Amino acid sequence: MTKTFSYTNHTVMPEALEKWSVDLLGRLLPRHLDLIFLINHIYLEHLRKKFPNQEEKIARMSLIEEGPVKSIRMAFLSIVCSHTVNGVAALHTELLKKTIFSEQHQLQP
Repeated sequence: MTKTFSYTNHTVMPEALEKWSVDLLGRLLPRHLDLIFLINHIYLEHLRKKFPNQEEKIARMSLIEEGPVKSIRMAFLSIVCSHTVNGVAALHTELLKKTIFSEQHQLQP
């Protein structure tokens, strides 16, 4: 999939990033949810090798946001599944690298 997809992000505000409820996705698209869980499992194993003993960082980078309503972080899913990520302009891309996606950029510049 990373040889197929690119992702262009359109916001630098963390609160504007889409999150989909695991329950909703499980009811509507159960096979898609299974695949997202598999992708996340592989991704988390990779993160644990890159960032040993940094479980808080790994939790922040996970595709699944734990909490009262477990959610899929759709932008993070897009980043993990893409070969390239950019903003809508060069300045926007630089802001993404330094702010909301700084940890992802640290992992894979």
